[in-house]
This record gives sequence, C-alpha cells and structure tokens, in this order.
Amino acid sequence: MKLSNNKILITGGASGIGLGLTKRFIKENNTVIIIGRRESELKKVADQYPSVIIRVCDLSVVKEREALYTWISENHKDLNVLINNVGIQQWMSVLDELFFEKAKKELAVNVEAPLHLISLFLKLASLDTILNVTSGLSFVPLVKVPVYSATKAMLHSFTLSLREMLKAKNIEVIEIIPPALNTDLGGKGLHDYAPLVNDFINAIFLQLEKGETELTFGFSDAIVKAGPEQLRQAFIKMNVPAS
Repeated sequence: MKLSNNKILITGGASGIGLGLTKRFIKENNTVIIIGRRESELKKVADQYPSVIIRVCDLSVVKEREALYTWISENHKDLNVLINNVGIQQWMSVLDELFFEKAKKELAVNVEAPLHLISLFLKLASLDTILNVTSGLSFVPLVKVPVYSATKAMLHSFTLSLREMLKAKNIEVIEIIPPALNTDLGGKGLHDYAPLVNDFINAIFLQLEKGETELTFGFSDAIVKAGPEQLRQAFIKMNVPAS
C-alpha cells in the first residue's frame, strides 16, 4: 500500500484505533473521510483537522450503508482505500435475557457492515486497497466477549479468502490485528491497562512501509505466530480462573 496521496474512507474514524489511523493518514498527506453514528464526535475531529471529511452513518442499518456508497460514488468516486475499522464489543453471557438482541447488534456492525461495504465499494473503479481491522481475539477468544471474539474470527477468515479472490483485480487486502489497546471499546476504563493507540499505530505503519499485509503488535504478534498448544495455554490463561 502506498502511504500518501490516497483518498481513504475510515469507518469509526472518530475514536480509538480509527482516530489513530485518521491522524496518521492525514499526517502522511492523504485525503481522509471518516464516518460514525455520533455527529458531535465527528465534528470534534473535523475541528482539530479541518481537511477531514465527515459523514454521519449508522452502519448497522442496510439503507444507511447503501446511502453511504451512493454519496461516495457521486462525490468521491476517486476513493481508493476502504478501511473497515468500526466495531462494537459487549461483555455478555449466553444466559443473559437480552443475549440474542445484543448479539444481533454486534453481528450487524462487526460482520454484516464490512461485508456489505466491501461488496458495494468494489464497484468503484478506483478502489485498490481494503484494510480490515480484526483482533488478537480472532485467534484466542475471550469468554467475556463471546460474540465479539467470534465476529472477529469470522472477519479474519473472510479477509484471508478476500485477499485471494481479489489478486486478479490487483486490489490489495490488508489485515490489521490489534491486541487490547487503551481505548473505550467495550466501555470506559476496561482497557486502561493496555498499550497506547499511538504506539500501535506507529508499529503498524512501519509494517505497511515494508509491504506487509498482516499487521500485528505485542500480544497479537505473538498469538498470530502461536501453535495449537500455545493457543490452548493462552485460552486457559485468559479465561480460566486460577484455583
């Protein structure tokens, strides 16, 4: 992937990893479009970075995803990079009364949205790069976030297939595989212990410069390289209370 002179759409670009990507791609001389549900958060980013283009969009809604594509195709038909970053994480149990309702929301945002956007944006003749943000939990699930872990595993698997499917079209497919980071994913304060987003962004941009297509950091780097026994031990360490 070239790191400058792109027009890039980042879903969930106003917070967390998405905001980190937004800031860095602007610094690298790119035109960046960010979308999200909360107009107030989008405007905060635009106030700080006047070059950023914002649009309110609830990606859990099919018609809003279609409207987003129509707007892009009419106003930004030279867009060449799609970054599927947005995701929601809910701590829950299958025994919860509202489990299925919560699960449907995660499936809509974490799975349906990126797949739908990819199928739509592939209609753009200018598209040459797709980045999907998955998770270290794609490889070892955290039982407290069972649906989130499963959705990221699905997106990881799909990304591997997508890379092969799009080789003939010369569209590069890159997977960003973060560990837990100091963001508000899942709720404020839950990840205060984790590495800073800026450290993660710096690390993955070094990998992009080298032309790598699986971008990892810390825990996710170790887990991507792990064998079956190491994965089993990681699952136990993450999920089984000490006796």
